[in-house]
Amino acid sequence: MDETVAEFIKRTILKIPLNELTTILKAWDFLSENQLQTVNFRQRKESVVQHLIHLCEEKRASLNDAALLDIIYTQFHQHQKVWDVFQMSKGPGEDVDLFDMKQFKNSFKKILQRALKNVTVSFRETEENAVWIRIAWGTQYTKPNQYKPTYVVYYSQTPYAFKSSSTLRRNTPLLGQALTVASKHHQIVKMDLRSRYLDSLKAIVFKQYNQTFETHNSATPLQERSLGLDINMDSRIIHENIVEKERVQRITQETFGDYPQPQLEFAQYKLETKFKSDLNGSILAEREEPLRCLIKFSSPHLLEALKSLAPAALFSRIQKLLCYSASHSQGTQDLSSYVPLYTRC
Repeated sequence: MDETVAEFIKRTILKIPLNELTTILKAWDFLSENQLQTVNFRQRKESVVQHLIHLCEEKRASLNDAALLDIIYTQFHQHQKVWDVFQMSKGPGEDVDLFDMKQFKNSFKKILQRALKNVTVSFRETEENAVWIRIAWGTQYTKPNQYKPTYVVYYSQTPYAFKSSSTLRRNTPLLGQALTVASKHHQIVKMDLRSRYLDSLKAIVFKQYNQTFETHNSATPLQERSLGLDINMDSRIIHENIVEKERVQRITQETFGDYPQPQLEFAQYKLETKFKSDLNGSILAEREEPLRCLIKFSSPHLLEALKSLAPAALFSRIQKLLCYSASHSQGTQDLSSYVPLYTRC
């Protein structure tokens, strides 16, 4: 086994917490069950690592074997990466093709290797019809850096791919080209979504959040649920805003549902349009350069944060602001197609 491979495996194992080590090694499926039984996982981690490296040397682990171990570690610790979403589309009149995973892998790898002399690409398929791709980038003169890879998760027969954020932005166009060609799409665009929680991004783009959920107390009258009312309250007390509270509760329920929201940390609303007005001689109406507006939302848990604004009527104010900008323009790009909080105006 090459020294660089041994060092790569060693660094990866050192990152794995001891309580997860056995699980990840079994998922790796490189060392046999009998070999793992020879390792005393209760001793110091340095000793465990040395024993595991010795076993890998006996089996002559390759660079691809080491890369697979790194992929599995990343799958267990997805939240340590920041994930961007990319959406692909077919050309006009193009039909949906049957997906061939082997052909996808070969095509993806060839495109990258033709453009870059030094690049290593590794794949790992999962049970969800997804393939995890690990790319270690090099240059024409330097070997691939195995410690600063890019990860891509592509779901077969869907237009979506998820990429870990990387400082090597110069390689993003090449990566997009490889994804587009290998998956037989026409073009690819980056969506305005970003989060450390890959499962939440999947829930949003695949619209898994937009479901009708039953509550445990669905038989309880609405007035007795989540309105801050006490069923034993003095009936003489007049609730002037009860109708409005019921409306807010109903809209919040219909928009967000009962279950916890996908954990989204970033979203943005873009507007690029010419101003339209009924007033003749308006300065803005005569402006040839389009107006550009960008509203960014960020929070450790953006959807839950916006959901909590509903009872205070602050969410409706944000929505009215976005709708106002849309009504005074000739075209907008809104996020209502994949984020539940952007309800239609």
